[in-house]
Amino acid sequence: MDPVRVASVGLGWWGGTLADKATAGGLQIVSCFARTEATRKEFAESHNCRPASSLDELLSDPEVEGVLVATPHSTHADLVAEVAGAGKHVFVDKPFTLTVAEGKRAINAAEEAGVLLQVGHNRRRQPATRLLKQMVEDGQLGMVHYAEANLSYPKGLNPRSGWRGDPAESPAGGMTGLGVHMADNLNYLLGRAARVAAFSRRIIGVGQLDDSTTATLEFEDGPLAFLGTAMVIPNIARTAVWGTEAAAWNDMDGERFYVQKVGEQEGESQPIETLDTVKDELEEFAQNIRNGTPPETGGPEALEAVVILEGIVESSASGRVVDLDEVRARE
Repeated sequence: MDPVRVASVGLGWWGGTLADKATAGGLQIVSCFARTEATRKEFAESHNCRPASSLDELLSDPEVEGVLVATPHSTHADLVAEVAGAGKHVFVDKPFTLTVAEGKRAINAAEEAGVLLQVGHNRRRQPATRLLKQMVEDGQLGMVHYAEANLSYPKGLNPRSGWRGDPAESPAGGMTGLGVHMADNLNYLLGRAARVAAFSRRIIGVGQLDDSTTATLEFEDGPLAFLGTAMVIPNIARTAVWGTEAAAWNDMDGERFYVQKVGEQEGESQPIETLDTVKDELEEFAQNIRNGTPPETGGPEALEAVVILEGIVESSASGRVVDLDEVRARE
């Protein structure tokens, strides 16, 4: 398969990571854009591509087939609409958008333009999470009653500058950078969430963001789940499901997998493969463009994570349980 020629928009830390993985994922970076000329020049030199002096110049480039978007969260909906309007396929990093209304607008723009829209929810791709999904579907855990998902790290003790440290771009503390991964994992494993009750607090008072956020979710098919994210505690990267016959969970960001059957006092470690999930999702993006196949995490799937994100923000601010169908209905 010939490499899919793409451009990068948003050339910071994560934009650079996506570009670094792109070649191995079947993509070729041919152009780039950021607002600052020096940033464009440095990125272009590092990735052997052309710097565009404007977004319009980049989008009018006939060689560009798709665009990788890694810009501030609040810009995603507008950028997806612009990229789609230019007839380019678009890969946008998570969170897809900050609100359901923005997400719907982006989905509609891509559908009307007939272009591929893929969102970077990569952690469901971990072999450990895939195995957990298989065990749930095969009934190996019995009737599923409860799940937990927590992605936390202590980097908030050294607060970020710029847009990532702005509560307007990162509401509910670590939810946009960390917790939204776990929201997607829970959706992947349990289906649609029905209600959420959440708390989000700035306890230590370092930086501007809340440092700890927790949510209890009720899923439409019955299970309850805990979702947690904190930015001032030692690393946690765990997704777990409990059923009437067994529990299973992945740990250390998919590097460990455990199963604990009813009657056993602790989980037993199971062999598990690992995977470069970012490379994997970009490889799928390239294949989908060439083959005309739909992405695993397209707009509708990513919108469900946004439903949970918006519900958590609302619940933590209002102190009430939020009906997520009300959130889904927003335009």
